[in-house]
Formats: sequence, structure tokens, C-alpha cells
Amino acid sequence: MKKTFFIFFLLSGLLFQAQSQRFTYEYKYRIDSTAKDKTETELMILDMTPKGSKFYSKDYFESDSLMTAAIQKQAKSGNTDFNFSGFKFRGKVRYSVEKAYPAYSVNFFTTLGSDEYLVQDGRTQNWKILPEKEKVENFITQKATCIFAGRKWTAWFTTDLPIQDGPYKFHGLPGLIVKIEDENLTHTFELKGIKKLPDTYDWKSKKDKERYNPLITLNETKYKKAFNDFRADPMKSERQMMAQGVIIEERDDSGKLVDPEKSRREQEKKMKDRIKKENNPIELDLLK
Repeated sequence: MKKTFFIFFLLSGLLFQAQSQRFTYEYKYRIDSTAKDKTETELMILDMTPKGSKFYSKDYFESDSLMTAAIQKQAKSGNTDFNFSGFKFRGKVRYSVEKAYPAYSVNFFTTLGSDEYLVQDGRTQNWKILPEKEKVENFITQKATCIFAGRKWTAWFTTDLPIQDGPYKFHGLPGLIVKIEDENLTHTFELKGIKKLPDTYDWKSKKDKERYNPLITLNETKYKKAFNDFRADPMKSERQMMAQGVIIEERDDSGKLVDPEKSRREQEKKMKDRIKKENNPIELDLLK
């Protein structure tokens, strides 16, 4: 009986992975651990294809696509003085995560200032599967726990969706992760929607995206150093660009040129003030 169930689970899992599916998660998180009454909410997308998955912010992805289209349109017209006045990015979650099947190797894409990083993360989650079950979004789910990136996590997975994936970098359970939260309830992902993607859908890796500056590839250990270096000096890359002769022009609402040095000082102060409040990253061990 057990062997028959295993074969059924394997075959149904292969069938499920052969389809391209989109899972929408609601992500609730607290940026500042001291501001207990302020919780951010963002819709996140987990796209699964036979070759892998991609996890990203719905709003930020749409804004980035609009920005890319605007750049291409202005470039085709011969305009090199790009004008983005009035354009505002939506979405506060700027990272994305890609997992390649069947190994579930993880690539994490993020930015620090003007630098864009690809972080090759070789860590895995050592799950402890528990007997407790709970109904989450019409699914009968089972409980599992792990310690990952400085936090203790509780996940609820369902074998009704037999694929070993989930939001963010989480994977490795015998079914889709429907809900996962840290023990302090400051980071929570919960499944809210599922739809089948067209057979022609085939997402491209973010590493193949056209970009002006080279993508910096690191492992998670070296990224931790870059992360803390940025927190200590968030304007370093901008100063290096200016030292190389790159001219960054800014204009106020009236169209008047803004003094670059004054603007840099004001921006640096704003960034340092913001960084102080960003004391509760999803990977808490980045700060240790």
C-alpha cells in the first residue's frame, strides 16, 4: 500500500510540474521591529514551470516592466536624456528568487544602491515534519518547522499540491507550502490564489535581463559582507560613479537643476535614517 501511494504521489507530482502554474501569496511583514503597530502587506507571485520557479513582487514587477518599456521607447526615438518625471515605482519588495528544478538550486536577485546582485545560496532547510494538521485556504495542511537564516519558521504544507516548493527560498517539503511564518509573526506568507499559466508561458531568468551595469555574482557569505558594507556607507557606489566622471543631473518640480553635492548629502541622510529603521530583514542573520 505504501509503495502504491508513493508511486501515485511521484506521478502526480511529475504531472503537476509539467504544467505552468501561478501562485499568489499575501506577504505581511514588519520592517521595523520596534514599530509593532505598523505592518506592510504585499502580493507576491510564485510562478512554477517544468524547469523551475520564480518568486517576485507583483507590483514591483509591473513597475519594472513599465520602466523598461519607457527606456526602450525613448531609446528608439534617439533620445539619450531619459525623462522619468512623474514615474513612481510601486512595490517595496525589490528582490526575487529563482529555483532551478530538479535540484532546487537557489538564485537570489537583489539591489544595494545602484548595484545589482545575484546571490547563489547553497543553504537548505532541515525540516521537522509534525503530526498537527490545519485547514488553510481550503487545503488540509500539515505542520513542519525549521531554523533558517536566523529565524525559527513554522510552515503548513499540502500534499494536495504535490510539489516541493514554496514562497521565498523555502522548499523541500512533500507538498506546496501554503503558509509559513516566523515565530515572532513578523514575516508571514499565505497562499491566496492559484491559476494555470498558458502553455506558451516561459519565464526568462533575471540574470539574462539587459542591464547597463554588470550583475555582481556572490555566494551568501560574501553577500552578507556587501549587505553590511552598504548599511555602513549607502552612498559609496554613487561617489564612485561621480569619481569616474558620471554626471547625475537632478531637477526639482520646477525643472531647475539641483546642486548635486547638496542632493547627495540629503539623500545620504535619508538613506541612513531609513536603514536604521530596517532592522528586521527576513534573513535576520544578515545583521549578525
